[in-house]
Amino acid sequence: MKILQILIAAGALGLAALIVVAISAGSFSEAGSWLMSDPWGRVTLADLYLGFVLAAAVIWLCEPRPLVAVLWILPIPVLGNVWAAVWFILRLPHLRERIARR
Repeated sequence: MKILQILIAAGALGLAALIVVAISAGSFSEAGSWLMSDPWGRVTLADLYLGFVLAAAVIWLCEPRPLVAVLWILPIPVLGNVWAAVWFILRLPHLRERIARR
């Protein structure tokens, strides 16, 4: 379990580093304009937001308190999968227990 948490943390840190590099290197609005003008850019955004929805669904189904679930879900469209990764790192032991009980 710890290895999986470490791998997720490494991925999240790598993604966060890429975000910092992208912010410092270019214009977010220009990149967004390009993404929306290119078919593969639109596919990439659709894929990204599908991932957000799937992460939100897992959080909603696994968090025992709806308010806590909402507080985890609402930042996902802004903070992205780095935020979802934080939730997974923290909740993996609980998720493993729930899956093992089935």
